[in-house]
Amino acid sequence: MALHILDEANRCLECKKPTCINGCPIGTPIPEVIRLLKDNRLDEAGKILFFNNPLTTICSLICNHEKQCEGHCVLAKKGNPVHFSAIESYISGAYAPKMVKGPAEPNGMRVAIVGSGPAGLTIAIILARYGYQVTIFEGKDKIGGVLRYGIPEFRLPKSVLDDLQHRHIELKGIKIRPNIRIGDAIGIDDLFRDGYKAVFIGTGVWRANTLHIKGETLGNVHFAINYLTNPDVYKLGERVIIIGAGNAAMDVARTAIRNGSREVTCFSIDDCVAASDYEFKYAKLEGVRFEYNHKPIEILDNGVVFRKVTRDENGNYAEIEGSDTFYPSDSVMIAISQGPRNVIVSSTTGLEVNERGLLRADEFGNTSRRGVFASGDVVNGARTVVEAVAHSKIVAETMHQYMQGTKENS
Repeated sequence: MALHILDEANRCLECKKPTCINGCPIGTPIPEVIRLLKDNRLDEAGKILFFNNPLTTICSLICNHEKQCEGHCVLAKKGNPVHFSAIESYISGAYAPKMVKGPAEPNGMRVAIVGSGPAGLTIAIILARYGYQVTIFEGKDKIGGVLRYGIPEFRLPKSVLDDLQHRHIELKGIKIRPNIRIGDAIGIDDLFRDGYKAVFIGTGVWRANTLHIKGETLGNVHFAINYLTNPDVYKLGERVIIIGAGNAAMDVARTAIRNGSREVTCFSIDDCVAASDYEFKYAKLEGVRFEYNHKPIEILDNGVVFRKVTRDENGNYAEIEGSDTFYPSDSVMIAISQGPRNVIVSSTTGLEVNERGLLRADEFGNTSRRGVFASGDVVNGARTVVEAVAHSKIVAETMHQYMQGTKENS
């Protein structure tokens, strides 16, 4: 593998104006990392990757590289960009075991991190570097949020998350309180009472969006976000219909096939899929079928009735009367994104939400309540992991300045 990676690194043209960096939401200094690797300075390259992106081992595996760094590579115009995803994965994986440094010198301030998804982990790691005493409050039994409970093992091995917990959480002195949801037994006010200087909310979006059609409560119907949390407890049968065609739908479809379903079909209301081209191609390769311009009308015990639709130049849908068609299935999976749960908002005074139920926060993560910050999906809705990390880096610096008294939080 090392020889392959070096061959790939040697393909880099070392552009004077590297467009690959422009394509990376977190601004990874790609040419510098590649130069260090070619100079046999792997550890230095690894340090740069982890400092810039605490979740580099994860992003190297699951980022939409075809539209980001690799899609912006000048060689992509000829169809074969430098595959930095493989280079990043190799460097970060090789350097990670060498990260054995313990906690930073304590600065005497406590910080609470609510949620351990990409945003929460990023904030926790960065603030721990500054010496803050960080405690993560996680509603599930293990850290990772959507990384662990929303992305299949074949795309992101759980061992990568376990290693991140050891290297970045346990060795840095960050404490974890699993199986506790802030807003139930413990609230935001309790955290401030106990001396936390600031609170970060990164609880993600775990409430499945619904279709609001007849049959949605039947026993053969499931939601994608729930299924991906623990696929092994579901018995979907031979034929599965998935309503939706985004990346989550691709994950569900490919997981269902791996768990024994033989006929899996994704239905999209549009004439294309919303998923990345990479995920779409792998789904097709593995046998997933696709139907386009179909709107679900009713779910039955043995399938779904769909109606064909058209879309005009303004993006408006028009149903084609008389086109209703019944498609049989053993199970139906709804994969049309997610929204936030409101347990924290309903139990906390001073936190504002928008019309979608997402927390209101400015570009620096300031919420409507002093000392409370937020970023990630609970603010922006379902986005990519690297976008959550990029925004959270800004929020972490804002929190640091606030706690040091150099910047106000309103």
